[in-house]
Amino acid sequence: MSDRNRLIYLPIGGAGEIGMNCYVYGFGPEGQERLIVVDTGVAFPDMDGQPGVDLILPDVEWLEDRKDRIEGIFITHAHEDHVGAIGHLWGRLEAPVYCRKFTAIHAMRKMDEAGHDPAQVRVVEAYPEVVELGPFKVSFAPVSHSIPEASGLVIDTKAGRVIHSGDFKIDRTPVVGEAFDEDMWRQIASDGVLAYVCDSTNVFSRHPGRSESELPPQITELVANARGMVVATTFASNIARLQTLADAGIAAGRSICLMGRAMQRMVKAGKEAGVLTDFPSTVSPEEALDIPRESLMLIVTGSQGERRAASASLSRGKYLGHELKEGDTFLFSSKTIPGNEVSVGYIQNALAEIGVEIVDDNSGFYHVSGHANRPDIELMHEVLKAQIVVPCHGEFRHLREHARLAMSKGMAGVVAANGMMVQLSGNAPDVVEHVDVGRTYLDGDAFVGQYDGVIRERMKMALNGMVVVALIVDETDEVLEDAWVSLKGLPEKGSSGVDLQELVEDEISRLLPRLDAKIIDDDDKLEEAVKRVARKTCLQEIGKKPEVTLLVSRLMAE
Repeated sequence: MSDRNRLIYLPIGGAGEIGMNCYVYGFGPEGQERLIVVDTGVAFPDMDGQPGVDLILPDVEWLEDRKDRIEGIFITHAHEDHVGAIGHLWGRLEAPVYCRKFTAIHAMRKMDEAGHDPAQVRVVEAYPEVVELGPFKVSFAPVSHSIPEASGLVIDTKAGRVIHSGDFKIDRTPVVGEAFDEDMWRQIASDGVLAYVCDSTNVFSRHPGRSESELPPQITELVANARGMVVATTFASNIARLQTLADAGIAAGRSICLMGRAMQRMVKAGKEAGVLTDFPSTVSPEEALDIPRESLMLIVTGSQGERRAASASLSRGKYLGHELKEGDTFLFSSKTIPGNEVSVGYIQNALAEIGVEIVDDNSGFYHVSGHANRPDIELMHEVLKAQIVVPCHGEFRHLREHARLAMSKGMAGVVAANGMMVQLSGNAPDVVEHVDVGRTYLDGDAFVGQYDGVIRERMKMALNGMVVVALIVDETDEVLEDAWVSLKGLPEKGSSGVDLQELVEDEISRLLPRLDAKIIDDDDKLEEAVKRVARKTCLQEIGKKPEVTLLVSRLMAE
């Protein structure tokens, strides 16, 4: 262990994947660094890989073991993949939380819902205000994004200045929120930037990003020409888009109704934070029932196909008394996140079956990304002139491409995926340690480790079905009566045409008399023998090896 101070960067989530952002910076002697955490986000499960899971959170065991060294937690903005885990994880980290007002409203709510003190969340004003914690000086420098008050972090230590970009884009005329301020960033860079840890999501998009302010004419024209009822969905957090959609509805003489708690919550927070100052008045879903369809516009949650959101409910039938009909218009003013294509497709197919006109970004210009495209990233490289570029927020292909881009411009680029600790101080960036990181699943009200086996067993049952076998054994190790078998998720009959349950029961009953007392007396050996026969029978009959559970009731002598 060295007494010499070093500056380290460690991604725990969000590097090598999209979502679940959580990053650590440390400064001090090796193994004794004081730490700050940047973002505590979640990812969302899918039925293929995490059946039944509610949320996916970063595994913070490494941080928890060092929580006495954590100076603070900084949240860059209020998207769920950056702030969504704060309530779930704060009790394991127990450090003060710093963010800007709009983000703080959401962070405080999450803390309160989890039973933690919301006062642990401290509101910080934008740059040049500085938060000084231990060896760190941190400022929130405004960036443009698809949510208000998003910020990059200016992190100063004696080793130099690090810029953590957060999610950002170059938008000089956003509808809501702060515009990109090139002069501010050049001033921040004037004292030199050691490292730029930068969003890589759209590094493969080679055309310049487009401004949110370019959308209103197209959306306004669409709503003005629509007949019947108009429904629009977008990310609930994209307040600028909600403003554009609502303004378009008002311009067409329609009343506006927000559907979905997340959307209503975001608009309320926007007003409370002072970033929404002229949002049109809305009607409740109950009041909207009395408004003629051609004079109504619903703005609803569920742009990513979420099964319980308003969009999915409307596609399946009625929602809060409202029903779509042939000739209505449904606008998807959003990008489908990779992995959600099937869920969104189900909704669109259901809408098409009703006869609803579906409009999305393939139909015209109805969405812009909140992330920086390649030219925007290159502009920030030129403005900051950092010695080192560390790509974050992207899959491996994004990180590697971004690092190549940086190196082509004469900067040092280093690919650091989750668990790779990078030393930023010194002559060159270097991966100095690999930390075991993974995922934690919120499964109902319980937290389950990625490698605990719970989800793996659930997937096995989902893929192969389940056989439950019950036996009664007396005090002399004699099996009483025949085995009782129950099948779950398996067909009633196999290839022989015989009832599968009876067939498994018969095969187990033939097995039992052949087992010696040592096997019958040992639950593990007995289960293994029964499992082998049950799985072999099912494989022969239906071509699957189901999960087998044995229940043994042993009678004790009086």
